[in-house]
Amino acid sequence: MSKEVYTVNQAIKLSDTELELMEVIWEHNQPVTSTELLAIFTERGKEWKAQTISTFLSRLVDKGALAIIARQGRINTYAPSLSKEDYKLLETQHIVNKLYHGSFKNMISALYDGDKLSDKDIQELKSWFSEK
Repeated sequence: MSKEVYTVNQAIKLSDTELELMEVIWEHNQPVTSTELLAIFTERGKEWKAQTISTFLSRLVDKGALAIIARQGRINTYAPSLSKEDYKLLETQHIVNKLYHGSFKNMISALYDGDKLSDKDIQELKSWFSEK
């Protein structure tokens, strides 16, 4: 599987349902079929129809988040084209660029000024920054 490089301008926007599917695929940590995904979601109490999951998988392929790595008849095997860590980084960079003009300081300041950072969070950030 080729490793694609994405930039913030190419950020892959995923719906909540697409992200839920990707979370399971990343968790699975190996190529997966729609049948396997249906079984996983059924075990978790989420009843999806085969067509629903196929539609979302197709969208994820179209967006570049998934790749079809094998086809056997009508069954596709999927693997992520983008790691969970890369997706989180792209999303974070997109948010920082869009809402905070590219400044992580502005983002942290907004969290601090909005009382969203606890004293423990602040101490952990100070410790983390001092190690960098």
